[in-house]
Amino acid sequence: MSAPSSARRVVYVVGSGRSGTSTMAGTLRTLGLHVPQPEVAADSTNPKGFGEPQWLVDLHDELLKRSGVQVSDARPRAWLEAGKVSADHALRERVTDWLASQLEQSDELVLKDPRAAWFLGLWRAAAERSGAATSYVTMLRPVTEVVGSKQKYYDARQGGVTRTAAWVNMMLGTERATRGEQRAFVRYADLLDDWTVPVFALGEQFDLHAVKTAMATDIAAVHSFIDPSLRRVTLTWDDVQVPAPLRELADQTWAVLDAMAQPGGDTAAAHETCDQLRVAYGEMYDEAEAFAASSVLAARREGLREGVRQAREEGGQQLAARAADHVPHAVRALVPPAARSRIRKVIGRER
Repeated sequence: MSAPSSARRVVYVVGSGRSGTSTMAGTLRTLGLHVPQPEVAADSTNPKGFGEPQWLVDLHDELLKRSGVQVSDARPRAWLEAGKVSADHALRERVTDWLASQLEQSDELVLKDPRAAWFLGLWRAAAERSGAATSYVTMLRPVTEVVGSKQKYYDARQGGVTRTAAWVNMMLGTERATRGEQRAFVRYADLLDDWTVPVFALGEQFDLHAVKTAMATDIAAVHSFIDPSLRRVTLTWDDVQVPAPLRELADQTWAVLDAMAQPGGDTAAAHETCDQLRVAYGEMYDEAEAFAASSVLAARREGLREGVRQAREEGGQQLAARAADHVPHAVRALVPPAARSRIRKVIGRER
């Protein structure tokens, strides 16, 4: 897709967390694109920094809670739930106002947050209303490395099966959400091996002034910023145990996305393959849900009993009204927002 003529541009770095999105955002920032301030502070999981505006992260956390969607959500219908929130007029005004204020500081922005993929329609509309063109960089990293990295640095309560399924859902959903837009797919390994090749290609493809006019000092700064040793997790399927059908579907998803990173690889045939894989994943997930229906129902009942018990033990109207929040985290993850609302109503009758 040819580059829009607008001098204002917003580059969204998308893809699954732990796929090199922070490295890409940090590289573009170092070359001169603006990351809205303040940024999320670096920590041991990302010592070079996240490249994430704090305002963006806070907003997406709020929207995920409102929609009942997790950052790494394996449910195909999570895209619909997130989309419902994005349709809110007041929210669109709020996002547009913030984005417009950032574009007053710089004509070229880079926005990165793994949560953003759920709300790309919201951000695309905000950019259009702010007179800015949009581009998308989808970072690619083998699923086993993503899963291994998340299990090393994130909440260990999610297992390899859930993380693999969430990766498939996120990557196929992101591909569909950015299709028809100006976009590029970049392998994390290529970024670490020689960042100049994919990044300067992005500069030309997206017509990024900051990248195209980068000075020698900027280039040297990026060489210092990118550390190949950051690829600290290199697992294979021997290290990540998942059912064979899910493994095969994840491999097929990786294969088509990996091919799309090749010059001329973003083709109609690749899009059709992604559509077929997305349908296959939806059918697989529906089947898994059907098998697990009894477990989900049991978890909901246990959550209800626990909430009522704690409310009765601690007493007080306010505590009883909050009883649903006492449900253990592992159980609450299985309880949709509507079910939590019903729990609160039942608890109210029990008082």
